[in-house]
Order: sequence, then C-alpha cells, then structure tokens
Amino acid sequence: MEALVPLIIAVSGLPALGMAAWYARSDDAHSRGMALRCALIALAILGGAIGLYFAGDHHTAQIAAVVAMVVAVNAVAVSMVLYLRRGGGKR
Repeated sequence: MEALVPLIIAVSGLPALGMAAWYARSDDAHSRGMALRCALIALAILGGAIGLYFAGDHHTAQIAAVVAMVVAVNAVAVSMVLYLRRGGGKR
C-alpha cells in the first residue's frame, strides 16, 4: 500500500513521455527540442515518484521529494514556453 502513491505519480508521467515520442517522430529541430523538453518533464516526474517511494514514512523527506519534483517540472515547463515563443513561427 505504501507504493501506491509513487506508482500513481509515475503513471501520471506517461502522457509526457507519449508526447515526447510523438514529437520525436518529426524531423525538424523544433520538434526535437519539444521532444527533449517533454522527456525531461517525464523524467522529473519519474524521479519525484522514486524519491517519494524511498522517502517512505519520513514526512520531511516526502515534502522535499514533492517540492523538488514540482520545481523541476515547472522549470522545464517554463523552458518549454520560452522555447515555443522563440521558435513558434519559423518552420
């Protein structure tokens, strides 16, 4: 039962991994950059789930794992938005 929440969080990262695979199918540099950022989001979510699993019942470690995951995902999301604004019209 203690692995249920990290498992749910890890599964919630699968759509980002699917988006990365979808973007990676295209040949242009813009799609490769988007695929990289989507894969990094999936990796951050998976890393947060692993950290949450190893935190166990230690409340402070759980909070640290969740905060680190949220910061990492949001940093990559900001990077994705800036990447889209920079190269949106050049195809």
